[in-house]
Amino acid sequence: MGISPYYVLLLIPILAVFLLVLLYLIARPRPSRIPIKGRHVFITGGSSGIGLAIAHQAAAEGARVSILARNPKRLEEAREAVRLATGVEVNVFSADVRDAKAVSRAVEEAGPIDVLVCNQGVFMPLELEKQELEEVKFMVDVNLMGTFHLIKAALPTMKRRTRETGLPASIALMSSQAGQVGIYGYAAYSASKFALRGLSEALQHEVIADNIYVSLIFPPDTETPGFAEGEQERRPELTNIIAGSSKGMKADDVAKASLNGIKSGRFIIPCNFEGTMIAIATCGLSPQSSFITAFIEVAGASFLRLTALFFQWNWFCTIEKWQTKNSAKLKENTY
Repeated sequence: MGISPYYVLLLIPILAVFLLVLLYLIARPRPSRIPIKGRHVFITGGSSGIGLAIAHQAAAEGARVSILARNPKRLEEAREAVRLATGVEVNVFSADVRDAKAVSRAVEEAGPIDVLVCNQGVFMPLELEKQELEEVKFMVDVNLMGTFHLIKAALPTMKRRTRETGLPASIALMSSQAGQVGIYGYAAYSASKFALRGLSEALQHEVIADNIYVSLIFPPDTETPGFAEGEQERRPELTNIIAGSSKGMKADDVAKASLNGIKSGRFIIPCNFEGTMIAIATCGLSPQSSFITAFIEVAGASFLRLTALFFQWNWFCTIEKWQTKNSAKLKENTY
């Protein structure tokens, strides 16, 4: 005698409720709201692009904002832009994140930080075989080592600050969708961004007892000066073919998604629908404070894994076709 379809249909919502209750009990770290108003938000790479957009929005919400970048002229222009738009005077600091001592001096001068946004980044897309090691080192030094320098400089006073105020703090790291999925032409850049995930996961374990929440932001291609000057112009032809189907975003929209995620204490912060799907597909062993999002991750894992395999199949087919076409052209030129 088989099981009645009625009982199967009845069992599904019961199992779903059981799973939701279980996830509510085990999801960690516990959810927390990170206040922005009246608190010190320190943003690197803050003179343009996403960093400047975050500065605008944080200042508009009543935060005390400091921005750090290398170019003093751009910093002054950014300060004036924020002042005209919000009426808020931001503090500016000129330093290279690769210089640990310069970063430490800037952080000390800025004063205790409540929300640290490590937004600095450089990208130089090229096939690894063709790329100079100096370029690889430059990306790693800025994207990864610069983040270490910032966190090391800011963390002691951030811990004291949370103890004194009783309010949670945040460390947010700006990664990239190239820090979730590696594609042709991004070997070095993806390596520098993938590393931020390991840093974030381990760091969250180390600082949660101090009421500090770590966030990892994954923007897609974003309309910024850096994108126009670097990635778009330098990307190999095949990279443009593979990545061309991915829709870009405006810096203001990325900033809004980033700041909302930071305030919610979320560990993974995708910036659009595509990013959300990638985040679910690549969630792995990452922390998750929202039991609802955890439920979606558990329920959607198999389907999204299958979808990811279709994407890989499409990318490999594209590479094969491109290589075949170029091999044919090479033979024609030889003869």
